[in-house]
Amino acid sequence: MKNKMINIFVALFAVIAVSTPVVASEAKSLVELLDMIESAKISETAEYRQREADFLKDQRKQSQLLKGAKNTKAAEERRSDRLEQIIRENDIKLAALREQRDKRLGSLKELFGHLTGTAGDLRAKIDQSIVSTQIPGRTEFLDDLIAKMSSDTKLPSIEDIEKLWYEQQREMVESGRVVKFNRTVILANGEPAEMEVVRVGSYNLLADGMYLEYNPESGLVSELTRQPSGFSGGAEDLQEATSGFTKVGLDPTGPFGGGLLAALINAPTLVERWHFGGIVGYVITAVFVFAIFLAAWRFVVLFGMSSAVKAQLSSKSADSDNPLGRVLKIAGDNPGLDAESLELKLHEAVLKERPGIESGLNLLKIIAMVAPLLGLLGTVTGMIITFQMITLFGAGDPKAMAGGISQALITTVLGLVVAIPTVLLHTLVNGKAQGILHILEEQSAGIVAGSLEDK
Repeated sequence: MKNKMINIFVALFAVIAVSTPVVASEAKSLVELLDMIESAKISETAEYRQREADFLKDQRKQSQLLKGAKNTKAAEERRSDRLEQIIRENDIKLAALREQRDKRLGSLKELFGHLTGTAGDLRAKIDQSIVSTQIPGRTEFLDDLIAKMSSDTKLPSIEDIEKLWYEQQREMVESGRVVKFNRTVILANGEPAEMEVVRVGSYNLLADGMYLEYNPESGLVSELTRQPSGFSGGAEDLQEATSGFTKVGLDPTGPFGGGLLAALINAPTLVERWHFGGIVGYVITAVFVFAIFLAAWRFVVLFGMSSAVKAQLSSKSADSDNPLGRVLKIAGDNPGLDAESLELKLHEAVLKERPGIESGLNLLKIIAMVAPLLGLLGTVTGMIITFQMITLFGAGDPKAMAGGISQALITTVLGLVVAIPTVLLHTLVNGKAQGILHILEEQSAGIVAGSLEDK
């Protein structure tokens, strides 16, 4: 029984030891165990009381903070009401002051409106004007003037209004002057260079025979990536001129860059248009070159043949080096033939000479007929490609459509360009050949007529 009680007390002590922060050593007797349990209980009670006291202290502190926050909120609400009242009173005063200002301004208010519009228009014009490349910084004054006239607390002075008139007048004067000044120019390769720039009014900038462009956003002056063909001579003359009149190409359609110069620059050259024809265009060109050489070769041959025939006409002996001489030799070799047989032999001799005389003429005629057909073929294929692009990307850009159609029509132009001269060359060469054949037939007919007279 005694051992059983000891075990119960040991188990109870173990449970208390686990639930309390006090670390107890092993009890040697029941008395020590009871003392240890009592001390742990007392220590735990003191700790709980300390925690309860801290909690009550924190609760009182939080109550004080909450009371202070409520007082602050009430004070801020009263302050907000006072500020709202002040704002309403200020709005009333501000409206009264604005009404008073408008009454005192009278007609000046309308004047300031016109001045604001004029200053805005002038600022937009100066921003885009190439005069700003020589006289920069003119828009800063206009910005200040517009800000003053749009403000409720500032008014422009007489000097500001006079300066507005001066800037507008200066822009008009500068648009009619041709001046030279030094300026950094961005070349086509991207490198900057200090150059003498010629400004022609507010239309164009020139330097060293080159046309320049002005970018209002960046304020840079740069060389055009592509110069308008045929105008560099006038630009160079103007660069070197010191007085008098000089012929130079300008763009009168737009003082801020214009569209005429841009269209002239973007217009393709003849070589570029030729490349637009593609493979079909190259074939047409090759055919044309062949036709030119063929016509030139046949013309030279027929010219020499015609000279030999004319020499034979004035000669009494037949020479076999020319067609007429060979025909006359047939008549001389057959003196005893009757007129009909002689006529047949002479006709046979003329027929033998005809292929050599008319050689290449049919080929020239075929080229003149085939060239337009090749051009039509290139146009049809180009239109097919254009419509395929429209199918893929739509028809929202009429400019792109017009460009594709114009390129497709290049082959038609090439075909006509080849056909028309080829027809003229064929006519010229054929006329030379027919003249020689006419002499041969004429002489043959004369020989036959002379044979009949002799009989």
